[in-house]
Amino acid sequence: MERETRVSVFESENPSEIQLIKSKLDAQDVTSFLNDKYMSFTTTPTANTIRLMVNLQDEQKAFDIIDAYIKETDLDFNTNLKN
Repeated sequence: MERETRVSVFESENPSEIQLIKSKLDAQDVTSFLNDKYMSFTTTPTANTIRLMVNLQDEQKAFDIIDAYIKETDLDFNTNLKN
């Protein structure tokens, strides 16, 4: 059985933002997964960052959908983008 590799395409502390982006991906047949157990040396134990994950082969399509949505709506998601 082949294991799927998943990558993060969007992060937020706001569940409604995550759900909105997830619905846009679902509408374009991109399966996405939520990961809210993200911990690393750069986060604190109280961090509530939620990551939206997709399969590696859908990564570019997911970024295209997210970018088009952000441009179309003029929403400011800059706080969710990592440098």
